[in-house]
Amino acid sequence: MQGLSGRRRIWLVGASSGIGEALARRLLEQGHRVALSARRREPLERLAAHYPGALVLPCDLTDPRSVHEAADTLGTHLGGLDVLLHVAGTCEYLDVRRFDPALVERVFAINFHGAVRVIDAALPLLRRAREQSGSRPLLAAVSSAAAYLPLPRAEAYGASKAALSHFLESLRIDLADEGIDISLVHPGFVATPLTERNDFAMPLRIDADAAARTILDGLERRRLDIHFPRRFTALVKLAGLLPPALRLRLGRRLVRRRHHTEAVS
Repeated sequence: MQGLSGRRRIWLVGASSGIGEALARRLLEQGHRVALSARRREPLERLAAHYPGALVLPCDLTDPRSVHEAADTLGTHLGGLDVLLHVAGTCEYLDVRRFDPALVERVFAINFHGAVRVIDAALPLLRRAREQSGSRPLLAAVSSAAAYLPLPRAEAYGASKAALSHFLESLRIDLADEGIDISLVHPGFVATPLTERNDFAMPLRIDADAAARTILDGLERRRLDIHFPRRFTALVKLAGLLPPALRLRLGRRLVRRRHHTEAVS
């Protein structure tokens, strides 16, 4: 497994559990200077206790002031930012029989608007690093394979991740002349505290450490789209290219399969 070469200044947002925690451990073991952010301070401090070089910066992604205060502290301690790695996210599934727009707003507040707030706070630090060293800073964010294909009950989650992917692909174009690279991560199913709540089959699910290895390898290579496991994501990508009528048939089949599973369990 390849890591990010050199000793980088990295802001890892969403470092308290799952993929984010696995990434944090690997990056700190590689000797990078890593600022760890998440809403809760306690898991960040437990993680940082094993790695004296870690900087704990809790922040609330729904609060712009909290995000900018974390970025200001990072700038003071590290002087700039070589890599922003945004992993934070949430998932709630929509039951159309009890349509809940507040649920959609909650998911977007973290998965999309929260990411935009972090990017807003991080861009000046990435630009500063570019001026300092002339190297190409990297902005990377974890979206989801759900961004490729509309899925049952994923109106909020899938739409928030699709919005994030679209936003960052557009931003990639606009930042190219500034020498700031953007990598998007589209994982399939990963065993995390978030996916433990899923009530459906998760084919080809991998553990968080395997996901972290794949992500870091992709970042080292500056891949534009890091998606895994490839057998799963390739099928999801292909299904996303089907005509709308066929996508509808596929989605309804998935719904019927879930209902059958619930009935016999």
